[in-house]
Amino acid sequence: MAGLRERKKQQTRQHISDVATGMFLERGFDEVTVAEVAEAADVSVNTVYNYFPAKEDLFLDRQEEVIDHPSLLVRERAPGQSAAEAVLGAIRQEIISRSVRIGLAEGMGRFIQVMFGSESLRRRMMEVNQRTGERLTETLREAAGADERDHLPDLIAGQLLAIQAMIFRTAGHCMVEGRPLDEVADLALEKLDAAESLLSERLLDYARRPAGPDAPRGGPGGTG
Repeated sequence: MAGLRERKKQQTRQHISDVATGMFLERGFDEVTVAEVAEAADVSVNTVYNYFPAKEDLFLDRQEEVIDHPSLLVRERAPGQSAAEAVLGAIRQEIISRSVRIGLAEGMGRFIQVMFGSESLRRRMMEVNQRTGERLTETLREAAGADERDHLPDLIAGQLLAIQAMIFRTAGHCMVEGRPLDEVADLALEKLDAAESLLSERLLDYARRPAGPDAPRGGPGGTG
């Protein structure tokens, strides 16, 4: 029964999110009220708030996944792979696969217009970006065995997320302009190649996971 109840809750949450997203894309975020979303989804306002504590959560309903994603890539990096290789390799694959995660999907132009057209959503995205950086910093610190006095985890997290943000920003602007998806992807790959060429070997090698069970473990800035 618990499994069935949980599935129904997930279905209700997804339904509310889908209805709200459709309304936001049609009219704009600030022009739609939570009460209107509740009416359109055929639920009470209290039900909406039970699933989404704030109106911004209706639009950015996967923010926790977004915040944890770079850290997850580092935690699950393959043997012999560094933290930067895990994060940058995933960005490359997302561009190639035309992933919505990096802004490369049909319809993303309107989504981005709505997001940047609302001051409250822009503030929320700043909070999401800050939390993403803080979490990635701690993940890198743990992966490399670095102590609290070591600034490298924070600096490396900032550089990796700056590249990710640059790719998303590039894709977003191009999608708003209505440029062909393949053209946007090619441009994003060119920018990613250029960004990677500027990175130091120290950054690219940071927190490299040992290649096998007998490989030696390094100290801070080495492997983990």
